[in-house]
Amino acid sequence: MQPVRIYTTLTCGYCQAAKRFLAGKGVVYEEIDVSNDDAQRAWLVQASGQRTVPQIFIGETSIGGYTDMRGLDQRGELDRLLNA
Repeated sequence: MQPVRIYTTLTCGYCQAAKRFLAGKGVVYEEIDVSNDDAQRAWLVQASGQRTVPQIFIGETSIGGYTDMRGLDQRGELDRLLNA
């Protein structure tokens, strides 16, 4: 299974939902809290093109946020990415 990283903040409801969803699928992930880390947030914007959290990476690929991940799952693409 590809490594999964999820960039979050403490007060983000979508971050909590994304973590619950991944855990429900049995996906082990690394959580990176960017709440008080301006340098990490700047890198995240550069790497993902997005300013919002969560931002989810499967391997080195940015898949976007919670709704993007759910869309991939509904289309049957999320498991393929996880197992690539």
